[in-house]
Amino acid sequence: MLPLLLIFPIAQLTPTTPPPEEVVQFQEVRPLPGQLDRVPTFNSNSPELVLKEGILLSTFPPDGKKVPTAHLNFPFRGRFDIFAHHVAKAEPPENLRSLYLGIILHNPNSETVRLNIWQAASYLSQPDAPFIQLPSLSQNLLGTIFAGPGDRVMSDVLRGRRQESFPAQIDIPAGQSRMLLNLPIPVQGLTPPLNGRSTFMRLQSNGTVYAASLAMFAQVNPDGSERSPTLEEWQNLLNNSDVAGPRDKAPTPLEETGKPRIYGRVAGVASGSRWRALLVDSPKARYLTIPQPGQVFSYALSSLHGGTLGTGQIQSAPMLVRYPDTAYRAHGNYGIQYNLKLPLYNNTQNPQTVSVSIQTPLKEDQLVKAGLRFFSTPARQVFFRGTVRVRYKDDQGQPKTEFVHLVQKRGQPGEPLVLLNMKAGDRSLVEVDFLYPPDATPPQVLTVSTQTEPR
Repeated sequence: MLPLLLIFPIAQLTPTTPPPEEVVQFQEVRPLPGQLDRVPTFNSNSPELVLKEGILLSTFPPDGKKVPTAHLNFPFRGRFDIFAHHVAKAEPPENLRSLYLGIILHNPNSETVRLNIWQAASYLSQPDAPFIQLPSLSQNLLGTIFAGPGDRVMSDVLRGRRQESFPAQIDIPAGQSRMLLNLPIPVQGLTPPLNGRSTFMRLQSNGTVYAASLAMFAQVNPDGSERSPTLEEWQNLLNNSDVAGPRDKAPTPLEETGKPRIYGRVAGVASGSRWRALLVDSPKARYLTIPQPGQVFSYALSSLHGGTLGTGQIQSAPMLVRYPDTAYRAHGNYGIQYNLKLPLYNNTQNPQTVSVSIQTPLKEDQLVKAGLRFFSTPARQVFFRGTVRVRYKDDQGQPKTEFVHLVQKRGQPGEPLVLLNMKAGDRSLVEVDFLYPPDATPPQVLTVSTQTEPR
């Protein structure tokens, strides 16, 4: 067991509700080694709820556009990612037309551009991936365990999948545009009439392209049935529309610390797609010494302004371009892959049992209690919901790859991803990979602990 300290209740709730108790877990929290790469990520998440059709995010040049301020003029070339998550709702309730999400790419060059689609997935909340209750830890080898479309999308991409609806390549002729995505977010027949779609793609182009995500209500055929918008209709909306609405809450400027912090939702191009980290004792070391028996240390994951857990490290991807009423950074790093390597070393004279886990402590910037704070009974809000890949060698020295689905609530310590029985002097490499899932709330920590020796 880890050393714990009970603190007084943090809030006075109604007499019928037991007040949550804080538990302080004494441990060192370290900044995460490494850094984000420079691969740009098209991040379309504002407005999340779309009631007014228009431009969600455009990196097109503003020239010739009716609303120049809706276009951020950012060209992509080579490797880039696309993330989009938006929600449709019947408003008023009798308006049950589907909202279509379109992603368009334009080739401004004088020669054809070839786009390779390495991985890609797009899912609806209903019926593809409803939010259901799941255990805090489940084995997820086949990728059939998920709750929510963002959870399912990131699980697919982690496994290197490309949904069948996406081709391996798209050729975009000179001066022309092509639809990368043209899919509905239907609400008819749902109670309440509310639905969402999450999309993530890893792409590579051999020439410059511009990208835009757009929202348009379904077109109606003469017989009253719906049809998807055409390329020409999407181009007309791109050229003549303003940004979609309603707008989300504007973020608090990063330098303002005296006010309640509003992070805002992201709409722009973030710098970074992957964070690779080798967790070792020092920059020149080749291994990570395990904690002493009964001890524990952690590394910050997805730390952000106002939530660095005492490390001072902000991992949120910086924005290369953004709309002025949206987030200053990609807080949460949705879709960014963490590749973490832990070359563990048992430097003691005895066998040790070592665990590696992900935890969701209470967010704080400085550790006022010299450790991470958890709840003795986790809160109701789910703060992490996603699949983690763990690679290691078992007690027989055989390589193992496991996919573990986690559900963690606010203040939940979590369960071990892997337990290692390490002999005296043993070294064991553990690799932890995951894409930070949408609908998660940062920060988390990656924790290494050594069980107390039996007396």
